[in-house]
Amino acid sequence: MKKTILATALATFVPVAAQAHFLLQHTDEVLIDKPGDVPMGLIFWHPMENGHAMDMEAPQEFFMIHNGAKTDLMDRVAPATFIGKHNEAAAFTASVPVKRSGDYVVVTVPTPYYEQSEDIYIQQITKSVLNRNTLPTDWDQPAGLPTEILPLNKPYNVVVGSTFSGVVLSEGKPVPGVEIEIEYMAAEPDLEAFAATDSTVGAMPGGTIVALTDANGVFTFGIPKAGNWGFAALGSGPVTEHDGKELSQDAVLWINATELK
Repeated sequence: MKKTILATALATFVPVAAQAHFLLQHTDEVLIDKPGDVPMGLIFWHPMENGHAMDMEAPQEFFMIHNGAKTDLMDRVAPATFIGKHNEAAAFTASVPVKRSGDYVVVTVPTPYYEQSEDIYIQQITKSVLNRNTLPTDWDQPAGLPTEILPLNKPYNVVVGSTFSGVVLSEGKPVPGVEIEIEYMAAEPDLEAFAATDSTVGAMPGGTIVALTDANGVFTFGIPKAGNWGFAALGSGPVTEHDGKELSQDAVLWINATELK
């Protein structure tokens, strides 16, 4: 998780010993037609490999930003058991109240997770964006998080075959040389059953997809397939210790890509 400064952000396929951890904020749709409560699953998992699911503690924060206004949604979070392909794990269900047109930037600030195999804590501060009636309002504005990925393309309007770019921020400032793990949600969870589904693609032969931010904190990745893509900026946050151990404070962003028809 060391930071290496490079002049350009190139996506590469790098083998790693461990599977990529990703905190999911999963909804069945990101483009919302009708007003109402949108169900969401908060799951700490390996969605590309359909792998091991990790137990989550209650989030420190769960909120949304709409038209610049922040709304606390912790009263909409409830504990649940996620049924993975290989194990069951503590997770959470939630809902997002989508009423007026515009963007709904949803944020989870999780309690740090202790990764015993690495003897470190991991805190993946996660964003995703829902939209109603295709009116853009908030997607390109920072959420004021300790660390976050600010999208440079509308995250719910990405076309397969195009590229997606983002800038990694720490305390509001771009961070060069950050390692970005990139994950395809090959096994989308069934929110009604709160269980894993079958994988739609196989494991990457070269291991985890990795990009590095350039001198301006920017990375770019070509989108090869429709669906949900996650980007995790490893150790990009300002906090580096928790309970006397190393903390990797990561910024996670989920986007949705569609085929041009």
